[in-house]
Amino acid sequence: MQFTTPRPYRRRPSLTPMIDVVFLLLVFFMLASRFGMDHVLPVPLAGQGNADLSGPPRLISVDAESLRLNGIAMPQEALLTELERIMDTPEQALILRAGDQVELQRIIDITESLQSAGFPNVVLLE
Repeated sequence: MQFTTPRPYRRRPSLTPMIDVVFLLLVFFMLASRFGMDHVLPVPLAGQGNADLSGPPRLISVDAESLRLNGIAMPQEALLTELERIMDTPEQALILRAGDQVELQRIIDITESLQSAGFPNVVLLE
């Protein structure tokens, strides 16, 4: 004989509706946010476009701490002076090659400084 009433089985709450709501919010915020580029650098990759590669070599190697023009290490100010000396016209293309472990911001800064110094054609070598 049983004198107590059996306890009703308590169901665990389902997490499926909460997961659905989280995914809907995720999709909403992904579609509502702006995934645009604030600033685009006009730097073609090597092999694209019509770059004037005539004249003496102009290979700028960018390392984490140094710059090299045709294999010779130099500071950035001396690089601009040397480029003015060896180039026939400022419209000739400069080839920029990034070394291992170089941050993208360093490449962008060097590219912008070259373009502001009057060298508009910078080609990025992958």
